[in-house]
Amino acid sequence: MERRGAIGWSTVLVAAVLLECAPLPRAAADPVVRPETARRSELLGLLRKDCGSCHGMRLTGGLGPALTSEALRDRSADELAAVILAGRPGTPMPPWQPFLTEPEARWLAERLRSGDLDGP
Repeated sequence: MERRGAIGWSTVLVAAVLLECAPLPRAAADPVVRPETARRSELLGLLRKDCGSCHGMRLTGGLGPALTSEALRDRSADELAAVILAGRPGTPMPPWQPFLTEPEARWLAERLRSGDLDGP
């Protein structure tokens, strides 16, 4: 029996998975939401201690790559935030989504890109 024009379940499933995994485009003018002052201090502490344990205490590299502004200059804040939240499967980079919101990850990404890691 020939079925023309019918979409198979496998096609629908693949499309659903791709749509679920694809990042939504962000408008270029979207502002970075700044967390509250106390939370900013917590986030910078997390960056220095937790991220630093793999990326080097000065973030110049270690088990993970360097997170200096020079090393990240070709990466967008959206790309960095996505990696922070989802991790890198197959590598030691864990997902931080259970601990961070998307705006917090984006704020951290902007701080890393700028090299401004001092104080909230």
